[in-house]
Amino acid sequence: MKQHILHTARPIIAGKGFAAVGLNEILSAASIPKGSFYYYFKSKDQFGEALLDSYFTEYVAKMDSILFHQQGSAANRLMNYWIAWEETQNTQDAEYMCLAVKLGGEVCDLSEAMREVLRKGTIQIIHRLSDCIEEGLSDGSIPAQLNARQTGAQLYALWVGASLLEKIHRDGHLFEIALATTRQILHLSV
Repeated sequence: MKQHILHTARPIIAGKGFAAVGLNEILSAASIPKGSFYYYFKSKDQFGEALLDSYFTEYVAKMDSILFHQQGSAANRLMNYWIAWEETQNTQDAEYMCLAVKLGGEVCDLSEAMREVLRKGTIQIIHRLSDCIEEGLSDGSIPAQLNARQTGAQLYALWVGASLLEKIHRDGHLFEIALATTRQILHLSV
């Protein structure tokens, strides 16, 4: 039931934001009574923490499947990750929207606990990116002298920023720039 509530609410919150979604909308969409919600979550903020935690657990598993379980060089797997990012974030389908992008600016000022979940989740993402970059430096598929941790954080910030700006422009151009910049940072040919 807890996972049902989280999975039902995720696209609603990804589409509207955390503050804009009332408890009644979540209850209605999940077809549950208020008591069931409060059985699993003491407050909407605690629900938000659980939602973000669940999101990052699933997101990191998907990331791992692209970065570490696919065939090919580390550089190719890393570029496949960015291409998948562009495909999923260059849509208005709330099912695929990144909750770190959607909620980062909104909830960090509302809830310290939710900010902490976002912080820990984004650190996991940066670490995985950095590990894949490190692997690419080791296998020679990233032909550069880079600090893997710094580059992982730099690339993640680039793509989060592109995602935020793309919400404004909605033309895909900023993702094209992010992809080209990523190739340039990693010294990869086109």
